[in-house]
Formats: sequence, structure tokens, C-alpha cells
Amino acid sequence: MQPTESRYFDEDFARLDPADPQYATQVVDRVLAAGRSAGASDLHLQPDADGLRLKFRIDGVLHEVAAFAADVAVNVVTRLKVKAELLTYRTDGPQEGRIRTPQGDVEMRVSTFPTLYGERAVVRLFGTSSHYQYLDDLGLHEDLRGPLRRLLGETSGAILVSGPAGSGKTTTAYACLRELARETGGARNLVSLEDPIEVAVPGVSQSQINPAAGLDLATGLRFLMRQDPEVIMVGEIRDRPTAEAALQASLTGHLLLSTFHAGSAAETIGRLLDMGIEPYVLRSGLRAILCQRLLRRLCDCARASNDPNDRLGLDVEQVRLPLGCPACRGSGYMGRFLLVEMLVTERTELGRAILSRSDTATLEDLATDAGMTTRWERARRAVESGLTTPAEIRRVMGFSDAP
Repeated sequence: MQPTESRYFDEDFARLDPADPQYATQVVDRVLAAGRSAGASDLHLQPDADGLRLKFRIDGVLHEVAAFAADVAVNVVTRLKVKAELLTYRTDGPQEGRIRTPQGDVEMRVSTFPTLYGERAVVRLFGTSSHYQYLDDLGLHEDLRGPLRRLLGETSGAILVSGPAGSGKTTTAYACLRELARETGGARNLVSLEDPIEVAVPGVSQSQINPAAGLDLATGLRFLMRQDPEVIMVGEIRDRPTAEAALQASLTGHLLLSTFHAGSAAETIGRLLDMGIEPYVLRSGLRAILCQRLLRRLCDCARASNDPNDRLGLDVEQVRLPLGCPACRGSGYMGRFLLVEMLVTERTELGRAILSRSDTATLEDLATDAGMTTRWERARRAVESGLTTPAEIRRVMGFSDAP
């Protein structure tokens, strides 16, 4: 079976000869180039009984773009492992590596994992360093830019960016870090501890954890405190030791930036409490929590609909639906936008609720009363303004916690 024709590849792709000794090299080079050109965030090489299926994740959605015969599948994955400097003879365990383009403008992380039909490989494509550099480049809601900039000017406290996997948390954290580096011009000592370092940020002393050498996130944070830092970015808070070390830093005259997996801003507090973080630490250490989602933006080919069934339970009068055209490759969507809620913990009633370990629903109600625009209100406005669809809101945000 030859690689299937796809709108993501040129005409020569389907005519590649599997008997050519350079076949796997040609395929991998074209796949990586096509993924970058299509704006994919991840490339999936999934083996099955028939061969190897190639999928691109574009704007958060997987699209199958090609298929390869079983007799060439191993060679394709092996070539990818060579480019990522992985052990080609090791097929019974997971591996991770990196590929960097000759121009140095795009970096890719490669992960392999054994499955029933062979090794599965996923390539994460990091955006170029020129994209989404600063807060204005992110497309944040206008009412959040000013408050966030003021918070970044603080000398202590923690600013957490939360959300599910793939919601752009790290991109937002990097933008905040670059904003600080640009605004301070080297007058503040900016450091980071990451796993892994995804993008180099000028003006920031970046370090990567190394568990084999005894350098985990919690240990690294304790040692970084002796490096006279003023702003510390922790790539991700994953466990109680890291959370304790990070929030302790925020209480001792350091501005801390980090990411955290949670479904809402209020849920972030609830999960930290569940981890065993003391309420007084959260009350005193947290400055703000941004919880975000990435949603697909409708293409101009969309049409209006007044059918109540198309609203999918959202409180909106009219919606637009995707049609599909050559410009959006038939998907009806082009690009994505940020949807963000920001909870500021300095509110008196909210602070008391944290100290009393109130549940997530109570914390969210108090934050809303204090002026927070919730993710669901942002979603409703996005649909009403024609930015996206109810179906996209439900795909990304679900139904379970909807008001």
C-alpha cells in the first residue's frame, strides 16, 4: 500500500517508491515539513494491523492524513528515531528525544512507546520562538491585560496558569516571562526550572531538571533560592513537594510563575488544598490564577443559524455554524483563540473561604461576586460574537460543570 494522497502533501508524496533505499528518509522529511506547514501541534504515527497511520493534530483536533504499508512502517519509525538520536535497537520500552531543524527555528520532541503492532511515535512541534512572545501576542481578553501586567510588576506572590493538557499554559507562562525580561531590561534576576526547557528566553537563566543527578523540581527550587532570584518560573507544579517549595518561595519575596493542571481557577485552589497545602499558604501566597482553554475560531465561510437545537444548551440567541471551504481545508475553522478566566485571591471574602477550606463551587461563586468573568460567560460571549460554535464549546469544555 502506497502512502495515501492528502491535501497536506505535494503530488510527489504519493509517488514515492517504497523500494527506494531512501524511502523512509524521504517520508520522514516530508511528514515533518508538512506538519510544520499545516500548523500541527503534534504528529501521530500509529501502528495497526494494516500498517502505519499518520495523523496531524491541528487546532486541537486529530486528522488522519496518510497511511503506510506494514512492511515499511518499521523503517519510517526507525528513521524518526535516528533523527531524534534515540536507540533504534530498543523497541520494548518508551524513549524520548529531540529534533531541531537546520535553521534552528523549530524544535520537535519525539516520544516512542511500544504497542501491540509495533512502536507508536508522537512528535510534538514547538512553535517558533517568534510566535506569541509577549502578552499582546496571546490574544488575551482586553479586560485582563492590564491587571495581569500589574500583577507581573509585583515583587512577591504566585501567578498560576491552569487548564487541561493542550490548553496553551506553557505558552502563556513563557509570554509572561518574556514580558518581564523586556520590561525590566535585566534589572531583575529571572530564573526558571523546567522539564523540559521548551524555548530559550533571552534574559532568563533557564535550568532543566535531571532526576538521575538528584535534581528534581522540589530540590532544584530549594537550591535556586540561594541564587538570589527575584522572579522564578517553575515549568509545572505536579506534586505536593513542588507545590510546597514553589508557594514557600512566593511567601519570601519572590514572584513565582508556574502552570498547573485543573479545570477551573477555583478548582486549582481545591486541588492544591487536596494536595495538603495549608490554606494560609494559599491565602497569602497566591496572587492570581488564570485558567484557560484554546478553542477553534470559525472561518469566514460560516453561516448563521436560528435553530434552537444548534445552541446545545447555551444561553445565546443566534449561532454561526461551520461550512468548510478551501481556505480552511473543509474544516470550517481557522486557527484558535484563548478563552481565559482570572481569579484574584486578594478579595476578602474569597480569602476567608480559602482559609475555611470551602468547596470549589463556593470559591467560584465568591470569585464571580467579586468581579471574575467565568470561563462559561466568556464562552457564551464568544458564541454570540460569532467567534466559535456551541459544538466547539462542548468539545473543549464539555457539559459536566456548565451552569
